[in-house]
Amino acid sequence: MIKAIFFDIDGTLLADNGKVLASSKDAIKKAQEKNIYVGVATGRDPVKVKELLGDVGLDMFVTYNGQLVYTPKQTIYAQSFKPEVLEQVTRFADTHNRSINFGTRNVVSGSRLMRLGQSAVVQRLARFIPSKFPVKAMQNVMQVLSFYKKDDHYEKMTILNQPIYQCMMLSPESETELLKTELPDCGFHRSNSFSVDIVPKGGSKLKGIEVFLQHKGIALSEAMVFGDHYNDISMIKGAGVGVAMGNAKRITKETANYVTDTNNHNGIAQALRYYHIIS
Repeated sequence: MIKAIFFDIDGTLLADNGKVLASSKDAIKKAQEKNIYVGVATGRDPVKVKELLGDVGLDMFVTYNGQLVYTPKQTIYAQSFKPEVLEQVTRFADTHNRSINFGTRNVVSGSRLMRLGQSAVVQRLARFIPSKFPVKAMQNVMQVLSFYKKDDHYEKMTILNQPIYQCMMLSPESETELLKTELPDCGFHRSNSFSVDIVPKGGSKLKGIEVFLQHKGIALSEAMVFGDHYNDISMIKGAGVGVAMGNAKRITKETANYVTDTNNHNGIAQALRYYHIIS
């Protein structure tokens, strides 16, 4: 019996126009009427989640790829970077001239380029960028043009005095092994081909989901999740029911129990009807 449902946001709960389909809102309400908890598991920050989904009426929020878990009434879990690990990340960004953002509970700050990259419009467009897009070349051009390029730029930012739950850095997929070598105390999650979300090692959407479920006394086998991208694979594999959207990456679909229709064509409502959660 399903007792909790978690949705990824971009490419899943949101249609390509950046809105939640009416069929999805109706399906969520019907599931909640059956005393099923409904929320999100996302790489996004709390402020952006509220901006995008403020009118949906969700029960729980797993944000920053599992690093910050809360309900409208309480914070359940908050795992920020240890100071020495965050120092390693900022040093890497400065040394390699990488644009990077830092995420706190109430703000995301850092590179203007990366703040643009985190916008809803760019996130939707990013899904159409070829995997072999010349990210390194683009980064080099942006750094040359950037007015803020200077030694130790990021290490001197005052935001680093606050708890940082996730860093979002411009980095192509080809750099993954380099990141793992130079930042061994970090975990890496991707929802597009040109940037990476960096969290404390062991952090993931699945971990955040498990924390919420334990708080409510719900087994992982009683959870259902929806996703479409690489950073959704672990939760799709781990949950009792893992659903991939019709627009999902091929490897994401291969890990799912069920592949529904796309985020633009009532995929969420279809899957909930398929599993008899709604009629």
